[in-house]
Amino acid sequence: MTEKEKRRLSRILRALARAYPDARCELDHAGPLELLVATILSAQCTDGRVNRVTRSLFRKYRKAEDYASAPPEELEQEIRSTGFYRAKTKSIQGACRMLVEKYGGTVPSAMGELVRLPGVARKTANVVLGTAFGKAQGIVVDTHVFRVARRLDLARAKVPDKVEQELMNTVPRRHWIAFSHRLIFHGRYVCKARKPLCLQCAVRELCNSKDKSLPP
Repeated sequence: MTEKEKRRLSRILRALARAYPDARCELDHAGPLELLVATILSAQCTDGRVNRVTRSLFRKYRKAEDYASAPPEELEQEIRSTGFYRAKTKSIQGACRMLVEKYGGTVPSAMGELVRLPGVARKTANVVLGTAFGKAQGIVVDTHVFRVARRLDLARAKVPDKVEQELMNTVPRRHWIAFSHRLIFHGRYVCKARKPLCLQCAVRELCNSKDKSLPP
């Protein structure tokens, strides 16, 4: 990065920190297992709906063994409203079986072990590591982070994994966890996909996106 680019990035990081000082994971959970399950359920689904589903789900299923031994058709019905419920059931049960068989029912805190769990890719692993364990092993790149990072010209790649690598190469590691949460908040509530709310944007002066929309 050039010095000019570094200064711009620093301004973006500071502006997002001021705008979203309390940004956090919005999936309700108590511990790594609940967060893992909630994150799997959140694929192609809003956090709000996942939280409504897990309110009762987490009362019934308290350990990895509970998910692993549940009748699949029963779990499918309980998570049906999150969409793709058959695939999500398969992922949750496969991951929990591996947790029971290899990790004593405990969610591991290493990237290499997490991504070996069925249904767990880097995005899910990054959510669990950053939020449940406070470990900055990568940057969560969901649809919001992907969109905002490209709009702000912090990344140019066209696939999430490569966008993550670009961000990891430029954003200082100490910011990774908070940066992910703040970009998600920004994308969810301000820099929306169809109609960004540019007048409310904390970084509008630093944005040159073609999607930028401000009154003349």
